[in-house]
Amino acid sequence: MQLTILLSSEAETATLAARLAPRLAAGDILLLNGQIGAGKSFFSRALIRARLGNPTEDVPSPTFTLVQTYEADVPIWHCDLYRLTHPDEVIELGLTDAFDTAICLIEWPDRLGSLTPASALTLDFIALADGTHQVTLTGSTQWDAKLDDL
Repeated sequence: MQLTILLSSEAETATLAARLAPRLAAGDILLLNGQIGAGKSFFSRALIRARLGNPTEDVPSPTFTLVQTYEADVPIWHCDLYRLTHPDEVIELGLTDAFDTAICLIEWPDRLGSLTPASALTLDFIALADGTHQVTLTGSTQWDAKLDDL
């Protein structure tokens, strides 16, 4: 399954995140790829706010803390793995346990190495020269129903 979406504004990015948020369940893992400024964190914040039902919720970047967790109907883990140097550090964070019990949003997922879950949905963000963004969602067929009519 692969789906590419052009996002012409932050509002469109927030709308995409809000449409995806209620479709997620415990064990769903989103791997967010892209350069700095491509929209990964903005998308994550919008998805978390939508899932919490609170558009003003403070959603700080996990750049320095590595993980921010949110208590919703299903726990949400927002992770920024940029500063990790070895996949074993992912285990120390408890992230591999969260793969089964939470919705996980993971920025810089290349740091997972061999711990990358095969069932994850990958979102590749690209900032285009004209100021718009593009996101390509790629996942196994298990994601087809969740992404239908997205």
